Amino acid sequence: MLTPEMVRKIRQIEIHTRRLVNDSFAGEYQAVFKGRGMEFDEVRPYTPGDDVRTIDWNVTARSGEPYVKRYAEERELTVMLLVDASASGDFGSVKQFKRELAAELTAVLAFSATTNNDKVGLLIFTDRIELYIPPRKGRKHVLRLIRELLAFVPQGRGTDIRLALETVNHALKRRSILFLVSDFLADAAGYGRILGVTNRRHDVVAIDLNDPLEQEFAAVGLVALEDAETGAFTWVDTNSQAWQAAFRQRSEQIRQAKRDIFNRARVDRIRVTTSSDYVTALTQFFQKRARRLGR
Repeated sequence: MLTPEMVRKIRQIEIHTRRLVNDSFAGEYQAVFKGRGMEFDEVRPYTPGDDVRTIDWNVTARSGEPYVKRYAEERELTVMLLVDASASGDFGSVKQFKRELAAELTAVLAFSATTNNDKVGLLIFTDRIELYIPPRKGRKHVLRLIRELLAFVPQGRGTDIRLALETVNHALKRRSILFLVSDFLADAAGYGRILGVTNRRHDVVAIDLNDPLEQEFAAVGLVALEDAETGAFTWVDTNSQAWQAAFRQRSEQIRQAKRDIFNRARVDRIRVTTSSDYVTALTQFFQKRARRLGR
């Protein structure tokens, strides 16, 4: 059952994200994500200048007059939101937790899709598939997705991106847009190959959630650190120069591993942090992709 606070949060996200969509993202979303191609619309009489390859020979033979086939872009798309709900999402050192950032981002994407009459679905995963909601249209459906993202309590703590991708590949038979939302701290060796395979079948966009504390840890003395996904505690001396150097080196290794895995799979990435405005990151992504597509 939703608490009054949760209802207010859902309403706030709806108002905020719908305003963003109406002001900024709906048109840009439509510009960079194409439909499935051209579908037959109607036949009409041939006029000089028409491409002779579009002549409908069956209708022409029956009528005794040349007719051509008319095609229209099949605009409707299917968008799938794959959201990592592992325990590492319950972390945020600045304005919000990564899980809250994920909810707002996916709300913007969901409203952008439904504004363009596209279907939207949701898959929440940890080290198991927690929830799957098939793609549908409409505002009520989008609000349900947001509600699930905010209120859902996962059973697992770990992360299995490979399982999430395999599941959606099995569920979606037609080419779709997949937004994969995670901090991607899991070992890339476990999902690198399937990420590339999935991107050839669908259009995959990775949304990489980050927090400043994961890159730079302040020297504040002896601190107990917990691995959110395993529950293991470790005491560290953050004043130690050796520990600080090892921390920075490990952070850079993780960043480089992410870049490598996305580059090899040819997957577009949107990098967002809990400390900055995700609107800027989304806008830059849409603009960059539009330039690449020549639109």
